[in-house]
Amino acid sequence: MTRGLSAADGLSTEPTPPRPREACNESRLQWDVEVCGEDFKRDMAHIDPQYWCNLTHFISEYHHFTLCTETKSHDVHCYWPNPLVESYIIHIHKHFFTNCTMERVVWVDPPEDTLTILILVPVFLTMAMIALVWVMVPDVDPRSDLPQAAL
Repeated sequence: MTRGLSAADGLSTEPTPPRPREACNESRLQWDVEVCGEDFKRDMAHIDPQYWCNLTHFISEYHHFTLCTETKSHDVHCYWPNPLVESYIIHIHKHFFTNCTMERVVWVDPPEDTLTILILVPVFLTMAMIALVWVMVPDVDPRSDLPQAAL
């Protein structure tokens, strides 16, 4: 059974000192990230290039690649993401996904009739709600709440 904290327990409000952190070993990280990249390249070789632009076909491989770079970064005491890993990921993207640009969507205004309806419906609904409130609320004499002596 776990024990919860109570107000009687002494909680220190003093900040905890940061753990001593080793320096980031960027040369080893560069090597390790390239190993992750080679594994990803090997995995992508099993996927037909016509499917490289469809994430559903290689999501697992890409997940393993990013997880590998994150794990390797932490193993050598580096933050993730960091500029070194990001530049390698961009390199991988340029290698595999340069031809995956999507066509730009051209936004077109709706027809004028549709636009008019979309504007007028909320306006008329707002006016109808105001009229409904005005009709349903009884007229109250503002002086009726005052005592008779004050009149």
